[in-house]
Amino acid sequence: MRIAQVANFYGPSSGGIRTLMHHLGAGYVAAGHESFLIVPGDRYERLDTPYGCVITLPSSLIPGSGGYRAILDVDRVCTALDEIAPDRVEVSDRLTLRSLGWWARAHGIPSLMWAHERVDGVLDAWLPGRWPTRRMADSWNRSTARRFDRVVCSTRYAAEEFERIGCGTVARVALGVDLAMFHPTRRDEQLRRALLGDDSGSLIVMCSRLSREKRPELAIRAVQALAADGLRTRLVVLGTGPLEQRLRSLAVGIPVTFLGHISERERMADILASADALIAPGPIETFGLAALEGLASGTAVVASAPSALSEIVTTRSGRLVAGTVESFSQALREVLSMPVVERSQAARDRACEFPWSRTVESMLTLHGLTDLPALDHG
Repeated sequence: MRIAQVANFYGPSSGGIRTLMHHLGAGYVAAGHESFLIVPGDRYERLDTPYGCVITLPSSLIPGSGGYRAILDVDRVCTALDEIAPDRVEVSDRLTLRSLGWWARAHGIPSLMWAHERVDGVLDAWLPGRWPTRRMADSWNRSTARRFDRVVCSTRYAAEEFERIGCGTVARVALGVDLAMFHPTRRDEQLRRALLGDDSGSLIVMCSRLSREKRPELAIRAVQALAADGLRTRLVVLGTGPLEQRLRSLAVGIPVTFLGHISERERMADILASADALIAPGPIETFGLAALEGLASGTAVVASAPSALSEIVTTRSGRLVAGTVESFSQALREVLSMPVVERSQAARDRACEFPWSRTVESMLTLHGLTDLPALDHG
């Protein structure tokens, strides 16, 4: 079978969507299928990779997005799909690519859409006060859902806004983590000392896109509160985004280091394994792949309780808190006071419940390409 994955917001510095597509593509290839990825870029390119044939289409930069691109000319995607002649279509976008559901239906091809974000949460983060964000999200989601045969959500939290409108085609498929790449044995004391700038203190990492809905300022303020109480810590920020310069100004005088986007996965894994805690302040995360990579590295996670990380982080592997500076700083104190070996093992044990192989198997089942029973909807 030929499986085509199509996405926006895929690029050199993108995170979860890119990682998901690569692991699914590699899994599909390993299962004997042909994998195609159609993604935005600055020019046309076709490249064979271990995770399939990647077709890059010339696309527009999104202003204020920190470098993300979106495919606006959907006809180009349709042309590429006509050439591929896929047997299944997966779409990771809820903006310009929604019409691909209609294209697939017109061609008799089963299709699905990955719901990588909560529309209501994004609207709440970006629209002021009295906008009817829930009604707007519900209307948009109804329109989106009826275009595709399935809506795939990685968590209950992600699925809630579709279940709220009575969508009967929701399937839940948890994402995974590379358990070989992200491992506690990658802890590097020399790297740790270099990041801390000292032999003592606790190393906290935040791996996030630096944008409004991610609430990255909470991490900086929490570390500031710890420093004010005399606790020696340093926050290392991995990621870029439209708020970067504002956050750099906010962090003046606070023990914070900005490393930007880390493209080398090995270096990312080394940093995560060398940290004492990972902070994930985003309140509308629909999964939290970076946090799961932290857990796999043996690093405890302090996350926002309203987010989907409430389904992943346990009291043994971290803390879930309200979205305030005080709650994050207190949770960091608690995590950092836990015995190192115990918290590392608990984090690793939890992450081991999420191998990518399970994600791939679930998707193949959803596509009807295994001998297993079909996934339960809803």
